[in-house]
Amino acid sequence: MVMIRAIVRPEKADAVMAALMADGFPSVTRMNVSGRGKQRGIKIGDVTYDEIPKELLLMVIKDGDKDFVIKRIMEVARTGKGSYGDGKIFVSAVEEVYTVSSGVKENGEAAP
Repeated sequence: MVMIRAIVRPEKADAVMAALMADGFPSVTRMNVSGRGKQRGIKIGDVTYDEIPKELLLMVIKDGDKDFVIKRIMEVARTGKGSYGDGKIFVSAVEEVYTVSSGVKENGEAAP
């Protein structure tokens, strides 16, 4: 299994969530975050905003679904403006998953 962490523009988060739901990936954790990337913030007039609001979407999926989910997020989250700020996607391996309420491991085993 893999964890996908997608940082997207706030105005794109609902569309990404809807697309994932429609494609059969309903399990997503969503958080408001702020930060900056290559754009190094935004300057409006004399004021520089170092931290830009973004949305962080977290999901754990099967390895075989990784490429599809990444492609789908990029299709929906991209603004098409050709500028920085559309976001980033990070992928990392997940060793184990447990359901807290049942104590069951994702593969169906009982937790220790």
